[in-house]
Amino acid sequence: MFTGLVQALGTVRAAEDDGHGGRRFGVAEPSLAPDLTVGESVAVNGACMTVTARHADWFLFEAGPESLAKTTLADLKPGDRVNLERALRAGDRLGGHFVTGHVDAVGRVAERTQAGEWETVWFRFPPAFGELLVEKGSVAVDGVSLTVVDALSDRFSVMLIPHTREHTTLGERPPGSGVNLEFDLLAKHVRKLVKGN
Repeated sequence: MFTGLVQALGTVRAAEDDGHGGRRFGVAEPSLAPDLTVGESVAVNGACMTVTARHADWFLFEAGPESLAKTTLADLKPGDRVNLERALRAGDRLGGHFVTGHVDAVGRVAERTQAGEWETVWFRFPPAFGELLVEKGSVAVDGVSLTVVDALSDRFSVMLIPHTREHTTLGERPPGSGVNLEFDLLAKHVRKLVKGN
């Protein structure tokens, strides 16, 4: 479980096929990597991954065929930056919202509009998920907990503050870029209960 509050920006230093349909990735991040342990969960651009090895200032994780098919991880290459967040521990503050690290869909940056220091960003997504979004609700985009401004059937908008643009990859994503989307956990449960009746 995560909060959607990015703790560090890592840089992909290696990305290679594992010969079995998956890929191995090495991510450099000198402030976070030394504290990681093998087997620990880390959200990489919002996708929950397991640390398989750790070195002085970088760590390794493996993404299987399902993760590569349902997220943007397959597109990562050396030099790309990624949002990183360690899993919650009992007693940690919950500053964002409950994020599982289980990506629901890949969306696309549709439009960016700057107004002073503030920026409105629109994202397109598969319409099947439209009923999971409400204005002023929560959504995780590449692992970043955001508040929905406008919610339409196939797109939604958020407003990015300067801090979010500077400390996450969302400040770097041009229109057309793919992003990992995780919709609100409570909304998914409510939808299932309502549809079940």
